[in-house]
Amino acid sequence: MAVKIKYDKIQMFFKELKECDRMFRLLYADPGGRLYEDPELLAVGRSGGEFWELDESEMIPLPPGADLMLLPLRAPVGVNPRDGQPEILECLEDGTPVYAVAAVLPAGYTRLLLPGYENIQKDGQELPLFGYTAVGVDQEGQVWVAARLTDRPDKWNPLSYNDDSLPERISRKKEEFPGNRILEQLAHCSLDYHCLTAQNIFYERWEAGLPVSPVCNARCIGCISLQPSECCPSPQARINFTPTVDELAELGAAHLIKAPDAIISGGQGCEGEALKAHFIWSPAIRKIRQKTNRGTININTNAGYTRGLAELCEAGLDSIRVSLFSAREELYHAYHRPVDYTLADVRNSIRLAKEYGLFVSLNLLAFPGVTDRPEEAAALTELINEYKVDMVQLRNLNIDPDSLLKAVGPPGGEILGMTEFISLLVHDCPHLIVGSYSHPVHKA
Repeated sequence: MAVKIKYDKIQMFFKELKECDRMFRLLYADPGGRLYEDPELLAVGRSGGEFWELDESEMIPLPPGADLMLLPLRAPVGVNPRDGQPEILECLEDGTPVYAVAAVLPAGYTRLLLPGYENIQKDGQELPLFGYTAVGVDQEGQVWVAARLTDRPDKWNPLSYNDDSLPERISRKKEEFPGNRILEQLAHCSLDYHCLTAQNIFYERWEAGLPVSPVCNARCIGCISLQPSECCPSPQARINFTPTVDELAELGAAHLIKAPDAIISGGQGCEGEALKAHFIWSPAIRKIRQKTNRGTININTNAGYTRGLAELCEAGLDSIRVSLFSAREELYHAYHRPVDYTLADVRNSIRLAKEYGLFVSLNLLAFPGVTDRPEEAAALTELINEYKVDMVQLRNLNIDPDSLLKAVGPPGGEILGMTEFISLLVHDCPHLIVGSYSHPVHKA
């Protein structure tokens, strides 16, 4: 049993606690990672800074490929179903501290609520860059998560990667392209970071990332390849060289020729801004298209460098995926912290891409309690409808929730909830595809 205390310092939002067939008990862990189910308290989630009840209609069983993570120095918070009062767990009866637990979801699943916890070391180390999701345990001991399926998860299920054949596949590919530095980077990302997009080049299937750019014109708070030294550590290191056109073209053409549902993508997690390498991508695209018309050539981008995008469009680019935290200028600049562009440049790039007939997706960095506010939804749907954006890919923003709210400012006003937000997108943008990752496309 854990030691519980009444906790009235947090802002709570609860609909009337209702009787339902499935209730979700609080799950927590000790520092060694041993899990505990509280026999009394119900689990809660967070939306921004507010604590929310876990609604049965928004919970699904922990999906295959998901991970459970303990959150150091984050005390679990639950609610007493008898009186609806929140309580915080500090330690076990023997004094061992206890920590909150969260799920990290595989691609294809969209987080609906953040985990319910209170940071008990306000100025302590930030959490690593993962997409933390609220969890609870039912009466049978099954772990459930506050999430919904928004795309087919089969291609991005982590269980389909990292098998025993991967090292041999890497060796064979290196023999096929000796001295190709991009391939060396992808081997490193595959084995050390377990990057699925990197591994696909060796499995010769689906979407393969081809990192090229070591520089970026933004300083996104949640950047996974470059963080200030005083912040949380980056989960992977950024590429530190600029490849040649031939290195890029030979790998790209080979993948598009061989792979089913083939996509090659620039702008990976281990690099900076792909459009800043337009002088590599543009001639490489032309070389690739001289060898094959198969597959999709895609760029993941912040879309801030419109001139670079124009060069790639002229060369034969098929699609772009534009990373976007917010369609409102204030929040966009607070998160992305652009160096030499503005949100207006991003909109110009989207317009340009549509004029060239590209398939345009928004990589929406979704964060419950910010993304799902009425003013955010209105700005986003206005942008989508104005430029006829083809797809929104809902991406769980990987970041310490408290550090994000501190950086962008605690938003006020109504919270729609992620479920209602997604329904609003579908209703207000009837042409829009809502999913979680890039699919093969062809230009109109």
